[in-house]
Amino acid sequence: MPAITVKNIPDTLYDNLKQSANLNHRSINSEIIACLEKELMHKKLATDQIIKDARLLRARFKGKKADIKDIQSFISEGRE
Repeated sequence: MPAITVKNIPDTLYDNLKQSANLNHRSINSEIIACLEKELMHKKLATDQIIKDARLLRARFKGKKADIKDIQSFISEGRE
């Protein structure tokens, strides 16, 4: 497995990394890998899927207006 060395990490960044590692019960090395995976390995939705989702959402409200409860539900959808 390849290894890398990171030099000249700003103190505040290192402190944040160390704190995050502690909160997640990881070593600093494991936290760096987790951060890199999260940033670089995220799945991008295909354009077709985004359009399909938008059309389905639009169809749910055909002929009616969204109220505040609907809007809050959409905001929190998928964040659990």
